Amino acid sequence: NAYYKENKIAPAILNYERALLLDPGDGDIRFNLQLARQKSVDKIEPVGDFFLHRWFDKVQNMGAADSWAQTVIGCLILFFFSKWIHLKKIGFYLGLVFLVLVIFANIFAGNQKSELVNRKSAIVFAPTVTVKSSPDASGTDLFILHEGTKVSIKSKLGDWNEIEMEDGNVGWMPSKDIEII
Repeated sequence: NAYYKENKIAPAILNYERALLLDPGDGDIRFNLQLARQKSVDKIEPVGDFFLHRWFDKVQNMGAADSWAQTVIGCLILFFFSKWIHLKKIGFYLGLVFLVLVIFANIFAGNQKSELVNRKSAIVFAPTVTVKSSPDASGTDLFILHEGTKVSIKSKLGDWNEIEMEDGNVGWMPSKDIEII
């Protein structure tokens, strides 16, 4: 918030994105990130995702990896230690539901842990960067990015990163001009 108030948009976006990694369900972080992105120069429209992928991400981001792990433990305790003698049928079906919950909670926690460990996104920190067609200063200019723009790192070659934009554009830019989230 201090970076945002000082009008340092790139560091503000970077830190909001990092906070979102730690607590993906926090609505205040998402709101502040949206405000900061409105101040960035580049307005990039992401390519639409398949609706099931969007739904899966929304459910996954309802809680952090720790909360999903706690859900797994809670479901396992209920599944194995519930003693519903006179409601065995309902207990059996609830057990199946808990089993499915455990499986999905494990998937969600694993995905979030993977995002924390394997960071492939970055924020542009240079005021302007010309994205090239090859990892060389003499490569063809493709497009220009401004500070605060989020990119996805596809690969690295020397001092250059191959990046992909949310709209699908791909190119190369110097590693010194971006900061990994």
